[in-house]
Amino acid sequence: MSDHGAPSPSAVSAAHDVRTVVGRLRRRIRAAADTGDISLTQASVLARLIDNDGLSVSDLAGIEGMRHQSMASTVAALEGLKLVERRRDPEDGRRMLIALTAEGRRRAEEARQARGEWLADQLQKKCTEEERQTVITAMAVLERLLHD
Repeated sequence: MSDHGAPSPSAVSAAHDVRTVVGRLRRRIRAAADTGDISLTQASVLARLIDNDGLSVSDLAGIEGMRHQSMASTVAALEGLKLVERRRDPEDGRRMLIALTAEGRRRAEEARQARGEWLADQLQKKCTEEERQTVITAMAVLERLLHD
């Protein structure tokens, strides 16, 4: 592994391929969960909140790459469906956090399960055991990119 100079042609090619495939796979996985009466953006917000006790509208906007006003509208729509609620931040009473309601958690968990089942099913149907092991190895390599 080289830390100096321009990336090799293989690094450039791999970067392009990873970005392309991961983007397309992410969209396909998200579509696997039937969002019913909510938009993909709203479903994404529910998914973000499932592992958090609460995030502010600003936090969510930053994570989703949206303007604050757009996220505020998204959250308001989810509030109207009783899937999220606002709570005071216990560390800063001036700040409001968005948290899942019981129904929001149920829907988010169902969607997460549907996405996982879809991907496992596709890997089972379309890949050999050797290919699945290659995917596991490749994921470990990609995971290393996330750490300094």
